[in-house]
Amino acid sequence: MTTAWVKSGRQVERERVRKSRARRSASVATASTIIFLLLIAGVVVNAPGWPRVQETFFSPEHFVRALPDVLEGFMLNVKIFLIAEPLILVIGLLLALVRGLKAPVFFPLRALAIFYVDFFRGIPTLLLIYLIGFGLPALNLQGIPSDAPTLGIIALTLSYSAYVAEVFRSGIESIHPSQVASARSLGLSHAKTMRFVVVPQATRRVVPPLLNDFISLQKDTSLVATIGAVEALRAAQIHAAKTFNYTSYLVAALLFILLTIPMARFTDYLAARTQRRRGA
Repeated sequence: MTTAWVKSGRQVERERVRKSRARRSASVATASTIIFLLLIAGVVVNAPGWPRVQETFFSPEHFVRALPDVLEGFMLNVKIFLIAEPLILVIGLLLALVRGLKAPVFFPLRALAIFYVDFFRGIPTLLLIYLIGFGLPALNLQGIPSDAPTLGIIALTLSYSAYVAEVFRSGIESIHPSQVASARSLGLSHAKTMRFVVVPQATRRVVPPLLNDFISLQKDTSLVATIGAVEALRAAQIHAAKTFNYTSYLVAALLFILLTIPMARFTDYLAARTQRRRGA
């Protein structure tokens, strides 16, 4: 027969004090945030140019008119993101694994992976989109895509896979060598050691930085507008050019915020959980 554990009076008092301090801290933080926002709003609203800014950027009429077109363009941003993300993960992981090959026979592959990472990390993403978006169709080769969204996906994949490869590589190198030595002592080959021991642990460690990269990727999908794709930014530009009102840009910004903020908070949650586990 087991006896149920009962908290001592000191433990109960300690928890009560801790909860009281947490509530007080939350109240102070909420009050200070509200006061700060009210001060900022007061400064902006009382600015001499506020009526003009309100009419140009915060027009309810233009907001309603622009929302359907910008939302339709935003769905293209989401599609580009959803297609590019798994491609980036696969290519980035392969590059990280190739860079980890130590045998001399794999030197050409390792050198090629290093060149790939250095080359595409060194080119600004916007410039790479220009090069891919206008360069590939100019070759007039059979089978090369010519539509702007596909070309944008190719450019974003090339650019971000170089960054993601370094994230994966840092995670792989963070695994203690004893893990690899133990796996090899059990008779696992290098490939199986990486597959069953190293990569699963490394992936868990690099999830927060990977999510940060994908938050940036979601925003950078708007760069495909520079090669003609009618996504959220291009749709907002078209509406602004027709009406000489910039509220459509506010619509596009809000749509991106509604998507990226939950991802950012989820990233923070995973980072905090990882830190708690390591502390434990």
